[in-house]
Amino acid sequence: METSTRQEVMDRLRDLPTAAISDALDRGGISGALHGLSSLSNDFRAVGPAFTVRYAPIDGTVGDFLDDVPPGAVIVIDNGARTDVTVWGGIMTEVAAVRGIAGTVINGACRDVSASLAQNYPIFSRGRFMRTGKDRVSLAAIGEPVTVSGVEICPGTLMCADADGVVAVPAAEAERVIETAERIERVEAGIVAAVRAGGTLRQARETFGYHTLQTRRS
Repeated sequence: METSTRQEVMDRLRDLPTAAISDALDRGGISGALHGLSSLSNDFRAVGPAFTVRYAPIDGTVGDFLDDVPPGAVIVIDNGARTDVTVWGGIMTEVAAVRGIAGTVINGACRDVSASLAQNYPIFSRGRFMRTGKDRVSLAAIGEPVTVSGVEICPGTLMCADADGVVAVPAAEAERVIETAERIERVEAGIVAAVRAGGTLRQARETFGYHTLQTRRS
């Protein structure tokens, strides 16, 4: 994507809820919903290209990769879905917030939740736990594909996260997914308007084709 086109895509994604994006991914036969990850706050939202990090379950250091993350990126950390140790804490939250990083998605646990809330820094994880990952995990890879909830996430995959969860949109499919998601939003708004105007929900859903909105294209 050209820079201008990429910016337009990012702006349109920011206007869409993950629910509509997830339905659009289903429609396109694309696996992208990351099951089991949730936001620390219902007010959090993060959209941006993935900066991928992977940890291994061996003694080592949690690493200083944060210095390499560009502003606007969403950090995606794969710690193998472990929730018995953390790979993200208050110092990283403070630094990431100052540097304009869009948010952090963790296939694992975080700690120092109060810092995230105070800084209004979006974190999405499998849970929260105070025990450090130092000497329990080791930084294994940066900038390589990772797999979270069965979904492969590559550097540059477009990440979208809100109170409903996290979705990953392959960059090459972004415009098609966005167009479908925008249509879904219009249809759902039309259904609500029709019911408010006195129609029944059954009639409105039938009229607007609600039950096939996310059905995979043949």
